[in-house]
Amino acid sequence: MLGIGARGKGLVRLAIGVAALALSACSTLYPPGPEAVVVDEPAVIFEPPLATIEVKPLERVPAPPQLPSVAIVLTSAEPAYAEVARELLRHFKKYDLYDLNEDSRPPVSVLRLINDSDSSAVIAVGLRAAQSSVAMANTPVVFSQVFNHQDFDLLGDNSRGVAVLAPLDAQIAEWKKIDPTVTRIGVIIGEGHDELIAEAEIAAQRHDVELRVHIAHSDQETLYFFRRMIRDIDGFWLFPDNRILSGRVLQQMLADANRQHVPVVVPIESMLGMGASISMSTVAADIAKTIVSIVRKIQAGELGRVPPMSQLSEIRIATNDELLQKRIVARTSTDQSGQAVEQ
Repeated sequence: MLGIGARGKGLVRLAIGVAALALSACSTLYPPGPEAVVVDEPAVIFEPPLATIEVKPLERVPAPPQLPSVAIVLTSAEPAYAEVARELLRHFKKYDLYDLNEDSRPPVSVLRLINDSDSSAVIAVGLRAAQSSVAMANTPVVFSQVFNHQDFDLLGDNSRGVAVLAPLDAQIAEWKKIDPTVTRIGVIIGEGHDELIAEAEIAAQRHDVELRVHIAHSDQETLYFFRRMIRDIDGFWLFPDNRILSGRVLQQMLADANRQHVPVVVPIESMLGMGASISMSTVAADIAKTIVSIVRKIQAGELGRVPPMSQLSEIRIATNDELLQKRIVARTSTDQSGQAVEQ
């Protein structure tokens, strides 16, 4: 009884083995290690609060009010006037268009129609249209394409004008780009253009050009002054003063200028075919845009803030390349012969 049989001994050994395995497993799952390691907690950094962002709604610029109804009066349908009229029609939705050259509509009847209409302003293009409109219109008048406006008292409390010439400073600047050798420019003009002359002289000084100005009273006096100055200038600036110019005198001046290889700058591109060297003309779209800005001031009741004559901002350049090339050749020959003499 006290002895353990073979079978019992086997069971005892089995129990001891299982216990050993259990202890071994525990030691593997939970290995003995060094002393516990203390892990530093991350530092907590307090950032300053973000600045408050103010969200503003998008500012919408209100569209300008629709332009008022206007009456557009043309002296005639010649291209210079018709081109301005076409550009004006791009801006105005309500308008009446009149051509004073039509026999069926004399100025008096046209202005009666305008005064009986709901037109807020009269836009007059050309001298005859400006004269009639300023004299008879009951509404404000804006005129353009008139050079000698002072002779006809076209500026008043109820009328404003638009310059007939491209910006003078831009004209000289472009001239110097085309021919950097230009340093003495001649001008002949009629009386009454003191402000224009002053503006031209300021522009000339800015571009290191000497301006030689003569005041003429007739076309013959213009030709006389021109022939006296032609040998002492290297460019002539022609202003469209029809009081001191005639077709015959103009042709003689251009012929003399070409013989002397002196370039003539004109305000009308078609004059290049007559013998002018460079044209610096206005841009119809620029004229129309300027007129529209004045009409908007009239619409807002601010006619008093509009200057008597509004200046233009654009210029169109065209050149007679054949004449300019001849001038270059002639100047080069003169320079070479001068150097030869000095040697």
